[in-house]
Amino acid sequence: MPTNDSAKKRVRRNEARAVINGARRNEMRTFVKKVELALQAGDSAAAALALKVVQPKLARGAAKGVIDKNTAARKFSRLNARVKALLKA
Repeated sequence: MPTNDSAKKRVRRNEARAVINGARRNEMRTFVKKVELALQAGDSAAAALALKVVQPKLARGAAKGVIDKNTAARKFSRLNARVKALLKA
């Protein structure tokens, strides 16, 4: 248990940030899933549009420390490669 005031405040802030970070992580997953669903359906236009929407979401999550920046770059790179392959086919 925290004993001084600053430690108590840090616990309150950590709990609040956990809620915000969880919501941001959930939002990123949702938008990544939209790209993957468009890819599975073979809809290249929808996949390309969803990819443009997911890129800033991943970048923002990385900037805020919700996910590592390399993880965000890897996810975007792999999604981009799959969208490009679909566009070529």
